[in-house]
Amino acid sequence: MPDYLDDLRLAHVLADAADAATMDRFKALDLKVETKPDMTPVSEADKGAEELIRGHLGRARPRDAILGEEYGVEGTGPRRWVIDPIDGTKNYVRGVPVWATLISLMEAGEGGFQPVVGVVSAPALGRRWWAAKGHGAFSGRSLTKASRLQVSRVSKLSDASFSYSSLSGWEEQGRLDGFLDLTREVWRTRAYGDFWPYMMVAEGAVDMCAEPELSLWDMAATAIVVTEAGGTFTGLDARPGPHSGNAAASNGLLHDELLGYLNQRY
Repeated sequence: MPDYLDDLRLAHVLADAADAATMDRFKALDLKVETKPDMTPVSEADKGAEELIRGHLGRARPRDAILGEEYGVEGTGPRRWVIDPIDGTKNYVRGVPVWATLISLMEAGEGGFQPVVGVVSAPALGRRWWAAKGHGAFSGRSLTKASRLQVSRVSKLSDASFSYSSLSGWEEQGRLDGFLDLTREVWRTRAYGDFWPYMMVAEGAVDMCAEPELSLWDMAATAIVVTEAGGTFTGLDARPGPHSGNAAASNGLLHDELLGYLNQRY
């Protein structure tokens, strides 16, 4: 099996470059923000970070394809880098530090492309998480200064911490009743939002999280970090990986119950 460590090192280099660019414009008074056709915001920093990453990849991995949130797909082949230049743009443009650059390498395999490398870098929080297939998941300042991640062993909903992003998406999908029933059963709920709940599942600080509507670039990097930390990452349809247009992540022990509540009466 390939060890993917060279690709992981490259992903860290890409994240370093993106961090420098995004932090330079974070809280800038002259930051330019536009509205995309789906009515979500995009800033000049989103575009600039993705262009920067694409440029690095074009030089370092010219044969690999690239899929990015802002500029779509470029190239073909069995290896594809998936980029979300700023996950949490709404936070970014308001000066909230909970945002991250998500970088993943996916390889063609059974069931389609699967993530084999993932880096989640949140420079305003001073945090970074990463994983490579078969090598575990880690968090730290660098590859050499890192702590291995491990999901929690909480096995009862009444002891579990559950995180989510918002209520509106669940209501729009007709899943709100099951969602609310779940929140009444667990020990604690917090709406941390975006990439952060998945990283806290990987760390063992949160036991499960879910979102009703996501894109591949929102999930590819977080999925492999969660699974390499010993957790479970699926769609709400229980399909493993980041392919369902939504996500449920847990320590594995609570996953069936998590999906059961979010799919009840749906």
